[in-house]
Amino acid sequence: MAGGDNGRVDLQGFAGLLSGDGQALLAELREHSPADELAAATRLRRTYDAGLVSAALGQARLRQRAVAKFGEEDAYRMYFTPNGVEQSTRKSVATHRAERFRALGVRRLADLCGGIGGDALALARAGIEVLAVDRDPLACAAARANAAALGLADLIEVRCADVTEVDTAGFDAVFVDPARRTGGPGGAARGTSMRGGGRAAGGRTFDPEAYAPPLSWALAAARAVPFAAVKVAPGIPHEAVPPEAEAEWVSDRGDVKEAALWFGTEPGAVRATLLPGGASLRTAAPLPDPEVRPVGRYLYEPDGAVIRAHLVAEAAAPLDGGLIDETIAYVTADELRPTPYATAYEIGDVLPFGLKRLKALLREREVGVLTVKKRGSAVEPEEVRRRVKPRGPHAATVFLTRVAGAPSMLLGRPVTGTSQT
Repeated sequence: MAGGDNGRVDLQGFAGLLSGDGQALLAELREHSPADELAAATRLRRTYDAGLVSAALGQARLRQRAVAKFGEEDAYRMYFTPNGVEQSTRKSVATHRAERFRALGVRRLADLCGGIGGDALALARAGIEVLAVDRDPLACAAARANAAALGLADLIEVRCADVTEVDTAGFDAVFVDPARRTGGPGGAARGTSMRGGGRAAGGRTFDPEAYAPPLSWALAAARAVPFAAVKVAPGIPHEAVPPEAEAEWVSDRGDVKEAALWFGTEPGAVRATLLPGGASLRTAAPLPDPEVRPVGRYLYEPDGAVIRAHLVAEAAAPLDGGLIDETIAYVTADELRPTPYATAYEIGDVLPFGLKRLKALLREREVGVLTVKKRGSAVEPEEVRRRVKPRGPHAATVFLTRVAGAPSMLLGRPVTGTSQT
């Protein structure tokens, strides 16, 4: 029974965590600090089997890491593998997707490449009966334990199998989350088949046919049922989206978390969904790009999901906004209007690019807290901070960008109370 430094554990070790001693250890380690791990291990090994202590310490570390994705209430009841923590869908995103399936009338769904069950849990909580399939026995063991721990075992069946051999006839929908990593421990490069949701810890692959299973197989599985969602890399080119699919990009608190291709919903539509507020911008007939105009009093920074979905024009229209450059996704406007799709900044200075000029301006304004944002500039924010050495009681945001093709700096401050999220 073993648990490595990164929390990896074998099936025997995982079974030990479900025993009475394992449960007692996990409860004792709930408030465990990683800095005290050596002392804790020494103390606990006086009472418990050394292998079980190692496995429990590894699981405690994984639970602490998982809090950011699942929240404390769920994370400290769930069971994880190292790759499961890294690759699982964030709870807010999984809940959003589950609610979309529920609204479509889905009652039975096959979750293909289910991993440790993060998506299956959200689907079951939405009242959907789930078959969760994964080829990794340890991931399946974790998924079963998670369904039981959260009281959802009656709605979740976990099957350890190759997803390409699963018959989805009779299901209302499928959700496919192919592995998009290669190499590394447990990855395909080490000879372990990643089909069925093996979560490789190596580098991401950008070739959809190098997904495991390949994207072409996932799309065929999606087309075989009334409704489906296939998770893809957020950087998927728009021209690679099948014409009968709806493409959705989802962000959480401004960070783009995933893209998904939906089948059975709105063919040809693109959508940007912003969590946690749930604002959703969609169209099946994209607007032309806004015109380029001089920088006005306000600058709007569109959410990443809006940019990925190519919906900047749709976000700019209610703002009566234009672009500061035809290649840059910053929207400028003379009036301040509330929007859930962008963050507003009041701009006080528009200058040609030059760090000496910026340093002098910051000294004059007594700016000590400087937020550096860039789009269309090769200069790194840390290099800017190092060279301008901001000092003073005030705060400001500088945008390193292009204005009508010219390298420029925009100095301003965020405007609070304008977002509807």
